Amino acid sequence: MEIIHLTESDNEIFEQICAWYYGWLGEKNGESYEEVVCTMEHSINSMKLPQTFVAMVDGKPAGMYQLAVTDDLNSRPDVYPWMINVYVDKKFRGHDVCRNLMASVPANAKKAGINELYLYTKHIGLYEKFGWEYVEEVRTFKDDSPIERLYRLDVNKQ
Repeated sequence: MEIIHLTESDNEIFEQICAWYYGWLGEKNGESYEEVVCTMEHSINSMKLPQTFVAMVDGKPAGMYQLAVTDDLNSRPDVYPWMINVYVDKKFRGHDVCRNLMASVPANAKKAGINELYLYTKHIGLYEKFGWEYVEEVRTFKDDSPIERLYRLDVNKQ
């Protein structure tokens, strides 16, 4: 398994991550597929944020995450930068893709000049395995998940 830093949009990997994002989040949020593609095109920078990282298994994309400055949680504009859009394709779940993605986060964050990262999630017990510290419950104001968990990663401790 290899974790790559995606820096170009003219390839099958880019098409796959757009399809993932649209299927798990974009459509639910009322975004058109074209809007998703536009967002993702501007999330594959090499030097500045946002940046996109993809797990590759046998030459096929298996999962992804992004590092971003934007306020991922509108109710908490005081918290940033973020690790966002963590996703593992269903057919690759249970094959250490998430573990490998998370293992790459500290080094990729350091390369981007990031000392700490935040994420919010419904998952309990997942990110703690990878050095993330639970901060508090946060209100998301989402109908399907109004309260989630905020986590912080001290990149320099990893």
